[in-house]
Amino acid sequence: MIKYHKNIVIIASLLAMLAIVMGAFGAHGLKPLISPDSLAVFQTGVTYQMYHALALLALALIPGLEIKKVKGVFRFFVFGTFFFSGSLYFLALKSVLPFSVSFLAPVTPIGGLLLIFGWALLAYSVIKMK
Repeated sequence: MIKYHKNIVIIASLLAMLAIVMGAFGAHGLKPLISPDSLAVFQTGVTYQMYHALALLALALIPGLEIKKVKGVFRFFVFGTFFFSGSLYFLALKSVLPFSVSFLAPVTPIGGLLLIFGWALLAYSVIKMK
């Protein structure tokens, strides 16, 4: 396994582990503290984080994919996950946080666009594979 692919597997594993922790925290710790709508927003962040952790694992295992493309998809997925899921976590918790997180509202769609770009780059890269 190439060192870069090994690093992707490590990051993917950590993101998946964190998604499980966040999911458990949401289901058990947050349920009595935030509204059902906010809990649903939090769960959306968890779900997308796990999807993209698994996608990163798959990315590291695609044989013959150009390393430059792998790096691009990796960056889109990681930054997209942090922006999308991370902003959703904070926005879901806005009623219990001691500070305003409203400024994060525009970050969520930026994260979503990064995830979309990652998937588009992955599709393009596979189409162009020899």
